[in-house]
Amino acid sequence: MADTLKGDALTDALAGLDGWRDAEGRDAIAKTFTFKTFNEAFGWMTRAALVAEKMDHHPEWFNVYNRVEVTLSSHDAGGVTERDIALARTMDRLAG
Repeated sequence: MADTLKGDALTDALAGLDGWRDAEGRDAIAKTFTFKTFNEAFGWMTRAALVAEKMDHHPEWFNVYNRVEVTLSSHDAGGVTERDIALARTMDRLAG
């Protein structure tokens, strides 16, 4: 099981990510991605899902038309780990 990121370690990790924040009321990070169309949003979700599956690390997400709200937490570790940070970086890269 991976160690969770707390305090300065989590703050530093979030500082290296674009637009990610602490998820309110839980030990997780969150970001809302906005795309031009539903097709772009769904295509991004598909690409992100393939990466997440390879990592065996699955996001919580909610999609309405061109918006995708993502929450990442390593449930087996009980909070945010380096796996969440890595997946967040990949999601940002895939979003362009």
